[in-house]
Amino acid sequence: MSPRIAIIGAGFGGLCMAIQLERAGITSYTVFEKADRVGGTWRDNTYPGAGCDIPSHLYSYSFEKYASWSRRYPGQPEILAYMDHCADKYGVRRKIRFGADVTDARFHHDRWRLTFHEGTSRQRADFDVLVTSVGQLNLPKFPEIPGMEEFAGTTFHSARWNHAHDLSGRRVAVIGNGSSAAQFIPAVAERAAHLDVFQRTPNWVIPKPDAAFGPLTRLALHFVPGLQRAYREWIYRYAEGTLYPALAMGWSQGLLKKRALDHLRAQVPDADLRAKLTPAYPPGCKRVVIDSRFYPALTRANVDVVTDPIVRVTAKGVETTEGLREADTIIYGTGFRTTEFLAPITITGRAGRRLNEQWAGGAEAYLGISVPSFPNLFLLYGPNTNLGHNSIIFMLECQVNHVMNCLPHLSARGPMEVRPEAMTAWRGQLDAAMSRMVWGNGCQSWYKTAEGRVTNNWPGPTPLYRRLTALPPVRAYRFG
Repeated sequence: MSPRIAIIGAGFGGLCMAIQLERAGITSYTVFEKADRVGGTWRDNTYPGAGCDIPSHLYSYSFEKYASWSRRYPGQPEILAYMDHCADKYGVRRKIRFGADVTDARFHHDRWRLTFHEGTSRQRADFDVLVTSVGQLNLPKFPEIPGMEEFAGTTFHSARWNHAHDLSGRRVAVIGNGSSAAQFIPAVAERAAHLDVFQRTPNWVIPKPDAAFGPLTRLALHFVPGLQRAYREWIYRYAEGTLYPALAMGWSQGLLKKRALDHLRAQVPDADLRAKLTPAYPPGCKRVVIDSRFYPALTRANVDVVTDPIVRVTAKGVETTEGLREADTIIYGTGFRTTEFLAPITITGRAGRRLNEQWAGGAEAYLGISVPSFPNLFLLYGPNTNLGHNSIIFMLECQVNHVMNCLPHLSARGPMEVRPEAMTAWRGQLDAAMSRMVWGNGCQSWYKTAEGRVTNNWPGPTPLYRRLTALPPVRAYRFG
């Protein structure tokens, strides 16, 4: 008899888990999705210019090639359309409970009891296995600036874009300058009367070699045997062979820095502005921005890059150490609460152990998937599985494959949980690998907790992660 499986989230990870269960003939699962459609972060982030910095043929499932990619780098609408396509093709949409917001999961009598809300109704349901796929980029983060609530104009976060608010002729303040801001700032600059970009720390930026796929190219990629797989493999190997060594402070770090500086000099002729936009930390310490429209937007006559520290927000705008800069609209491009894994769901394991209490010093999981004292719980896109150089879809497929390998064992031998000694050994291996990476070199980023511990990123090459997750999982787990 197949175990009853609950999947929380219908983004890339949750869909992948559901699809692989369907392909294996296992239909005893339910996907809980609090929104009204699939998509995860690609459903929520609809700001102008939203898109991916990983090529489309790699930012997709290995088992599902797609003829409709129109560009080398996919935009948000195309990514969302791909996810809809996959949900329909593999028949998993019928298993998704939309509008079902899981608030609590408790391991009780060898089962996971979920509490969830559908509208005004509070319900419970029991499952043998719990798979969470709520992402790392799902909870918008606002800065802690005095006076934010006093602003008399319109404010919103980039992840909750206010499309009803017309920016034409406005004085706009953008706080934040990461990957999302780099994508929407060009569109805002074209419409606003004036735009102030408040920058605390500059980012390394490299050009985005985007290009449209013509009809013949798209037909060839879809119908010529092996062509799309070869193209995907070439992108993957380039990322592993060139970009990963830069993050590991290897041979290509200098090349990455030179490429970024050449890009800056080519697109920003003003020396003073270039100085503001030149980071003082190594490339890769924060996520590298891949964009070719960001710098030109900052050179427009109606745009100022403001590096003076912000003191407070007032009713009329943003006050810095140099005075008030008036605005009628503030857009927060300040990213996400990335280190609060699984929040705000309360998850309770054996003996009443709370996951958020166990993770008080920073989230951690064996292979980024399993946690001691939490049997039959599997995390997708969990701690230390994010990438700074390659496709997260690759990592999600590895994790789903690992869960699929675990299911026969727990069905035959009862609840399974990772051994504490396996977790301890894994922690030591992660720490040793992390010490060789660039992320610890003098910068704050969304990869880290406030105390400076890197909880988000995978510190090794992705082929290693594939090998580790493909190993038979029995030795690391205990049963019963």
